Amino acid sequence: MFALLRRRDFALVWTASLISATGDWVLFIGLPIYVYQLTGSTLATSAMFVAELVPQIALGSVAGVFVDRWDRKRTMVVANLVLTVALLPLAFVRSADLVWIVYVVAFTESLLARFLRPAEAAMLPRLVEKRDLVAANSLGAFAANTARLVGPTVGGIVAGLYGLGAVAAVDSATFLIAAVLVTVVRTSGAPDRAGIVDVSAVAAGRMRACWHEWVDGLALVTRSRTIRVLFGLAALSSLGEGSFGVLFVVWVNRVIGGTALELGWFMTAQAVGGLVGGLVIVRITRGMSPRQVLGVASVAFGLLDALLFVSPLIRPEIVVSLVVIGIVGIAGVAFMAGFNAILQTSVDDAYRGRVFGAIFATMAVLRLASTVIAGVLGGIVSPIPLLIAMQSGSYVVLGLAALGLLPREAGRERENLLREPA
Repeated sequence: MFALLRRRDFALVWTASLISATGDWVLFIGLPIYVYQLTGSTLATSAMFVAELVPQIALGSVAGVFVDRWDRKRTMVVANLVLTVALLPLAFVRSADLVWIVYVVAFTESLLARFLRPAEAAMLPRLVEKRDLVAANSLGAFAANTARLVGPTVGGIVAGLYGLGAVAAVDSATFLIAAVLVTVVRTSGAPDRAGIVDVSAVAAGRMRACWHEWVDGLALVTRSRTIRVLFGLAALSSLGEGSFGVLFVVWVNRVIGGTALELGWFMTAQAVGGLVGGLVIVRITRGMSPRQVLGVASVAFGLLDALLFVSPLIRPEIVVSLVVIGIVGIAGVAFMAGFNAILQTSVDDAYRGRVFGAIFATMAVLRLASTVIAGVLGGIVSPIPLLIAMQSGSYVVLGLAALGLLPREAGRERENLLREPA
């Protein structure tokens, strides 16, 4: 798997993603801690998360239109450079009455990420061969989990010792380094736009053309069974993950009898599992199609989660639960690798930005909905049955649906996705 890093352009983009993702986790941990210390208000802290969520819901799929119109490499470079500058105003937040700057910066960073992340995902199939997409996505998961493991620790230390300005400086520097790395990539990022814009749309002007392309991108959901199924699978995943974010905290407190310390142990154990998964998943899944990887990994993820939730009732030692969630992390890497590989090979290059953007937006909406539902039910029902039903159940159903509904060969419908010119 790591042999892919010998490919110069893939290695550059992968390293850029690793560095910037580490910076994101530094900010993600350091920023809410600092806001809460500054204001003493949970409402003020939660408002920061709302500011980050709004662009995901409102603009996720729309941003994908521009990702498909613009050069993906240039989009990544410009977004990283703008983020380098956009974070610097955080250095001026020294009192509670200036906390509004945090909200503006959080909104701006999330907005630019709507362009950056789909551009990265859409660019990947140009950097590796089709047969290497599962391995490439596994390496991406390895980078994400490395960032998740290192970033929070660095963020907490930097915020505690040097304040918000230092946190912003660290994250800003990571975006600058990422921009430099992507700049020297030689592979073209220009999207293949052949046949996707009809004459009437172009004649009507740029705004109408953008609207037309956005609708055309969303129409892929109705024109392709594969994309419809993938949207459904993403929805199930988001419903599970949104509920997990709320209910797992309750589970740690009520079932384990733990505090924030124990919650941190579980998050670290899952990240370590993700690192291991990034290293071994290609070997484990050798000979399997992306559909099989996605389906088997999803079912395994759900069943392992169920085992995790009931494990304290069988063996109360916390180390048992930590080992189980570590194995869950391995299954999670396989799930994402299989899902992304199918999506990347099933969508034509001209549409990838819009489809990734639409899926990210859909997932954000459903994650918010399931978070609210879990928050209401969590005060009424025990966390164990809720977690099994909403998190474990979602992934088991997801896996069975993937195995039963997705085509055996990824990309088989791709030739039917291009819209006929008007």
